Amino acid sequence: MAHVTVLKSLARGGSTNRLGPDDLKAILETMLRIRRFEVRAKELFLAGVIKGTAHSSVGQEAIAAGACRALEPIDFLLTHHRGHGHTIAKGADIRRMFAELMGRAPGYCFGLGGSMHIADFDLNILGANGIVGAGMGLGTGAALAEKLKKTGAIGIALFGDGAANEGIFHEAMNLAAVWSLPLIFLCENNHYGLSTPSDMVTAGPSIAARGAAYGVPNERIDGNDPIAVFDAVERAALRARSGDGPTLIEALTYRWDDHSMRANLPAYRTDREEEEWRQADPILRLRDRVIAARAIDAAELDALGQAIDLEIEAAIDWAKDQPEPTLEAALQLVMPPKPADGSPEPAPGPRALSYKQAINEAFHQEMAADESVIMIGEDVSRIGGIFGLTVGLRDAFGEERVRDTPISEGAISACGVGAAMCGLRPIVEIQLFDFVSLMMDAIVNQAAKARFMLGGKAKVPVVFRGPQGAGIRLAAQHCQSLESLFANIPGLEVYAPSNAYDAKGLMISAIRADNPVVFLEHKLFYLGAEQPVPRESYAIAPGKARIVRPGTDVTVIATLAMVERAVQAADRLAKQGLSVEVIDPRTIKPLDSETIVESVKKTNRAVVVHEAVRFGGFGGEIAATIMEQAFDYLDAPVARIGAPDMPVPYNDRLERDYMPDAGEIAAAIKEVCYVR
Repeated sequence: MAHVTVLKSLARGGSTNRLGPDDLKAILETMLRIRRFEVRAKELFLAGVIKGTAHSSVGQEAIAAGACRALEPIDFLLTHHRGHGHTIAKGADIRRMFAELMGRAPGYCFGLGGSMHIADFDLNILGANGIVGAGMGLGTGAALAEKLKKTGAIGIALFGDGAANEGIFHEAMNLAAVWSLPLIFLCENNHYGLSTPSDMVTAGPSIAARGAAYGVPNERIDGNDPIAVFDAVERAALRARSGDGPTLIEALTYRWDDHSMRANLPAYRTDREEEEWRQADPILRLRDRVIAARAIDAAELDALGQAIDLEIEAAIDWAKDQPEPTLEAALQLVMPPKPADGSPEPAPGPRALSYKQAINEAFHQEMAADESVIMIGEDVSRIGGIFGLTVGLRDAFGEERVRDTPISEGAISACGVGAAMCGLRPIVEIQLFDFVSLMMDAIVNQAAKARFMLGGKAKVPVVFRGPQGAGIRLAAQHCQSLESLFANIPGLEVYAPSNAYDAKGLMISAIRADNPVVFLEHKLFYLGAEQPVPRESYAIAPGKARIVRPGTDVTVIATLAMVERAVQAADRLAKQGLSVEVIDPRTIKPLDSETIVESVKKTNRAVVVHEAVRFGGFGGEIAATIMEQAFDYLDAPVARIGAPDMPVPYNDRLERDYMPDAGEIAAAIKEVCYVR
């Protein structure tokens, strides 16, 4: 149970004594502005002007005002769903904040993000977040970017007490400590995770004490005292700027309102408890100190309150008059780029490289050309990755840019996203693609949505790459083909090169892309023979399919390891008089539907083959595209081939049976061609 008396046990020590009367007055003004903003936002929500949801920070103003007072303009801030106060304290425009809450186009996120996603990159506010604890993972990447760029900037990742029980808390804390990142972890412990008391679900003496396990300096402070908050954050900031790494601060406070403005929950706190905390109002406490310090008198305080009221009302009136976003404009924030009309793809030439060597060469060439390109992942530095894709990078570019990480998929992926948002171009290795399931929040909720939900301000040039697919007996948890998961996520691009030439050109394109790219490499290709690859750097534009083998009787669309098997089937059937055209999309998203459809209009028949499970596989999307755009040209239903609806078996014979082969593809081709 939360008791206000806990604050009395927190002694504030080591004060910097840097806050003079004018500073106290400025902090009080910030707290008053936050309070009035939140009160009016709730009233507007109840009136139906603000819709959806929003979370009030009334009662927690001291943390926002005190912490941001200790920051420099270059410092970044990442906050959470209850983040209005933090963004206001960092200098956000209240007019644009209200416009965003009302879903208007001039809002901070074009009216597409709402209350939980306010961001202002000009002020280094990297965004609020609706995913509990996400800012900590993103903060490691942002801090890494500032460290590598040597800007001198530090950052704060704010989170609630509930987030301290998320895995990302521990993964991010460990990563920040290992890399000595300039990041402050600031927990706003308001004693409740929605309706559950934090002391019922949080083991150990305190959240702050958990920092000791990672060697991170930590302290628990009175979060209703902005001076205590300022002092703690300034001490942490000085450590971070000196290269001494992260600090964990737990600030005890209390939210006066319910979890969210739309909550209609049964009472879960006593009237007595709520009243006790209201009596500890951080604004009243600071007001008395400011008056005692003669920084302001009662009349000036009244005048300040009236001025803030007028400012808030003017902001509300302005926001109400702003237009709403259009669907057409919103779509521009997620649509992948159109294929480039630039230089043609170079001829392969006589030089040969393996698939692995081609990708490795792309890494070397792009890292040499652009210092913002970095590589992070498990075992990528010292041994070059378990499949050898990153061999030589550490010697060429050093450990600062080629970084071995802890086994922490959540932190690795979130770090990559945060670093990308702050100007780097990270390549994130997924040791085996099955492990991507542990990265889904960072990829799906952060990377894919950042540009859209932050109104187009954020670029997220990050590549998530690694080996997928069966064929080398690694069993059910190391052999999955998961491309359909990512093809279904707006904001992601999905590349799937099936040969060394495409692998190099598409990897270079992926690294240069401003959208997040999921880059699929089939494990069987790592074992393949060398193929012709140009020595020079070249980029293959996404969304341009390759006609692997021309034909006139039937079109086969195949991806990854199935491309070569489709060619084998076509070669067999050529001896029987069937002319098979084989198309490799090369990128699943964007998809070159034009090349596929034009081929089907010519051949009048189509077979789609992929290794992934047939049910729900991406082949269904290709088949639907053909049916929608070339139905009148079809002389037979579109056939689909995929794996059976089961995990990949370990037994070698069963694994071979599981994967579609040339015989199965040939049989499907003959079926649609009515050849017996």
